[in-house]
Amino acid sequence: MSFVSTNRELFVNNADIHNFPTRSHKDLHLPIVHLSIFKKGVYFSGIKIYNILPTGIKQISHDTIKFNKVVKRFLVDKSFYSLDEYYKWKENALS
Repeated sequence: MSFVSTNRELFVNNADIHNFPTRSHKDLHLPIVHLSIFKKGVYFSGIKIYNILPTGIKQISHDTIKFNKVVKRFLVDKSFYSLDEYYKWKENALS
């Protein structure tokens, strides 16, 4: 998470890609990739993990110290066992 919040200039929002007012227009744009090694890397994984965070946490990403504390508290409270469980949490929270 810290990689995304400290290197914000490396990432593009979905709103910068298209002008449609979608639910995810404030999320970071996930690039289209075909190599699994790239999908496992910090750039792609960081975007994917960041986009699943609750909106309230993403709104404070400009303040790196506070962001890291809030993300750590969120992850400790939820105590996800794996990344797959974390990815599924968002789906379960929406339904």
